[in-house]
Amino acid sequence: MSTLIILVALAIYLVFYFVYGKKLQLNLIKSHEAGDAPSKRLSDGVDYIPTSKFVLFGHHFASIAGAGPIVGPALAVAWGWLPGLLWIWFGNIFIGAIHDYLALTASVRYDGRSVQFVAQDLIGKKAGKSFGWFILFLCILIVAAFGDIVAGQFAGDGAVASTFFLFCAAAIVLGILLYRTKLPFSVSTIIGLVLLVAAFMIGRNVGIPASKDTWFLVILVYIFIAAALPVNVLLQPRDYLNSFLLYFGLLAGGVAAVIAVKNFDSVPLFTEFSAKVIGGKPSPFWPTVPLVIACGALSGFHALVASGTSSKQLREEKDSLFVGYGAMLTEGFLSTIVVISIAAFGIQALGAGNVLTTGALPRFTSSYGAMVASAMPVFTADFMKLFASIWVSSFALTTLDTTNRLGRYILGELALPLKEKNTGAYNLFQNKWFGSMVVAVLGIGLAWTGNYTVLWPAFSGANQLIASVVMLTVAMWVHKQLSAKYTNIVLIPAILLWVTVTAGLIWYELVIIPGHFAAGATVKSMVTGTTVGLITLIMLIMNITMIVSFFKNFKEKTGA
Repeated sequence: MSTLIILVALAIYLVFYFVYGKKLQLNLIKSHEAGDAPSKRLSDGVDYIPTSKFVLFGHHFASIAGAGPIVGPALAVAWGWLPGLLWIWFGNIFIGAIHDYLALTASVRYDGRSVQFVAQDLIGKKAGKSFGWFILFLCILIVAAFGDIVAGQFAGDGAVASTFFLFCAAAIVLGILLYRTKLPFSVSTIIGLVLLVAAFMIGRNVGIPASKDTWFLVILVYIFIAAALPVNVLLQPRDYLNSFLLYFGLLAGGVAAVIAVKNFDSVPLFTEFSAKVIGGKPSPFWPTVPLVIACGALSGFHALVASGTSSKQLREEKDSLFVGYGAMLTEGFLSTIVVISIAAFGIQALGAGNVLTTGALPRFTSSYGAMVASAMPVFTADFMKLFASIWVSSFALTTLDTTNRLGRYILGELALPLKEKNTGAYNLFQNKWFGSMVVAVLGIGLAWTGNYTVLWPAFSGANQLIASVVMLTVAMWVHKQLSAKYTNIVLIPAILLWVTVTAGLIWYELVIIPGHFAAGATVKSMVTGTTVGLITLIMLIMNITMIVSFFKNFKEKTGA
């Protein structure tokens, strides 16, 4: 079974990239007719930097992935392995890849400006401002959800923490070699890989023992500093090295899934429609699946990365297919490996009866370690479990500091109306250090009050809600500026997604949030419930106003 599923997934992704994706590039986007990319025209040495598509793919994938394509599918196997897998595949090819590709290319056509700016231009100023607040809320929820996950990993295994920080030191050295020496790109890469291996080998033997609260503080300081540094100092070279962790992890997992030829005997094909997935409550697969599976199928956050950092670094517009469309399909393949490893090797790794009661991350890392070790005895299960843990934490921290960087961008854009009214306040919000600190403090503060099982569906719901709005925005862009005959391949999935995720968030607000105020609830739990419930309610209200604004403007601007 594992062999069949992995081969089907590979076939789906390769066919859609080389047939469907290439067709969109040639007939709809027409990147071969585009002029110089913003990275060349607006080069500033800080954000706009022409970058090799292979380096940029590493940064982009590491930033969009984080723990998303792993945690979501690992949680979703509670419904059985098939429902989540189908959502991953169909969501990936019909929504996620198109969403990422068009968002990235639209941003390039708008000189690397944010997707919020694009929405404001195409849908209207009110929609653009609401979208800005959407993005800010999402950034805070991402920092909260991923911050809790990483702090928990670091507190549980100090070797994961020490390896990550050694990895960052290796990335800084690589950045110096790539941008401040005349060494060939290939030589710099080899040196960086040697340093990466050294970081892994040293870090696994030198753990850093600390409590989860201590790691919250360390993570706050780290993302505050990392988000304000030029992208080519830490962010870009670290994500380039991260891509090699990805390639090895995907290769080892993919090959193991083929060689193992293991039946799915750890998780049923289907358990029940309303399995206990979110907050220990019966969670109907529809409409709550987008509150669980985020990045592996589709993700609005990808559009923020695409238009926040990646569009400013594309050397040529034609690279957007490889970076945007290709990275989304790769993420779907990663989520497929997550489902396969748990469904086939969960019992072997965790024991009978423990698969669905173990936390999402150890559920994956243990199963992945067992799968690779069973197919390739040169690796032990413990070694591959540690590798998977470092892989996840490295990607999650990459998402954290990228999110913090995006958050300070959005704060700056939201503060534009203050430019004429209050110059002092405007300058404060434009300050990169102040903007980084605001998002970091709010996000990590929220993480400290709750835990990822509560924060995850709020983040995922906000994430998918933004994806639907981005899809509506690029549908308008396609209809108005590219080719009207392609509008429905974007518009129809956008509307279906909007209905699903809106219904899911209403369910979350009515079923999950009240549990934080039940008898015996702690102060932390009530703070979490109040904060997340308020954010979700505000987003739902803005969501309704935005969909109304979209259809009003769509009718006016297209004559529909």
